[in-house]
Amino acid sequence: MGRFIIRRLLIAIPTLLVISFVIFAILDLAPGDPTSGLPLTVPAEVREQIREALGFNKPFHIKYLLWLRQFVVYEPLSWLDQATGISIGDAANRTRIVSWQTRGPVTDLIVQRIPQTLWVLGSAYILGILVAVPVGVISAYKQYSWFDQLGTFFSMVGYSVPTFFTGLLMIIIFSVKLGWFPSFYNTMHEVTDWESFIFQIKQMIMPIIVLSFFNAAQLSRFTRSSVLDNLNQDYVRTARSKGLRERVVLLIHVLRNSLIPVITLMALGIPGIFAGAIITEQIFRINGMGQLLIIAIQGSDIPTVQTLVFIFAILIVVFNIVADVAYGLLDPRIRYD
Repeated sequence: MGRFIIRRLLIAIPTLLVISFVIFAILDLAPGDPTSGLPLTVPAEVREQIREALGFNKPFHIKYLLWLRQFVVYEPLSWLDQATGISIGDAANRTRIVSWQTRGPVTDLIVQRIPQTLWVLGSAYILGILVAVPVGVISAYKQYSWFDQLGTFFSMVGYSVPTFFTGLLMIIIFSVKLGWFPSFYNTMHEVTDWESFIFQIKQMIMPIIVLSFFNAAQLSRFTRSSVLDNLNQDYVRTARSKGLRERVVLLIHVLRNSLIPVITLMALGIPGIFAGAIITEQIFRINGMGQLLIIAIQGSDIPTVQTLVFIFAILIVVFNIVADVAYGLLDPRIRYD
């Protein structure tokens, strides 16, 4: 297993480098200018100075190296500093790519948005998994029962109805009509006492329910299908013939093998937490990663868009490796060494 992980990580490095180059090249060739949002009264020489300060006029390979350097945690390499013309002692420009909109480092913008994304969208994803797996297992074990029919109905509704409809519906019912919850998420709210904590829980309830309902609908149907495929396998009949209790057969033998394809869906859904549920964030005014991407696209903030898209690509590659490792832990027949 250890050699497999090392081998996959070594393959992931050139893969991510190729992905980074493609992302940077495509977006760098897209139309965009850091001075496009300035008033027309700004002189041309001032615009040119701003372009120069933001590195817009640098050659393509220099801009690519500067952009790629912001993902390095440690001190910049000397050869990279010589290639880009920025010294190691230049603390203002060290591993920093500036947003065209805010004129601040892109990494600082992302760090500010991550807590909101994890706090709301991460909770919704975990809740969706905790609901989807038991519902899928029970629905498969009690096929065509009232529980299965009810679970099938709600999962079809949850997966078919878009999140912007359910989000707006909940706002109309629980915020406008009943007044139970706030209609938007206040990202400036700080928890200092019990009342502020209750308010924080209230403003999280609706976006979490909307997202977890959508995620649980998809995962529950996938889990149900996987469990049904394994219930009729020979190893299940063998386990039952040995006198094992039905709970042991279902939870240890069937569920363990059924989760192998489900793990793939779960792992690939985790990057979506960081990417943010863009529509839901717009409805509830959550200042997460998804909203940051929308603002950057609308403002033609190319450096921010490049950085966000590459971060999402990194997460997809990493959690693909996590899913492969989880296969070996769930199924002892899978060997990587």
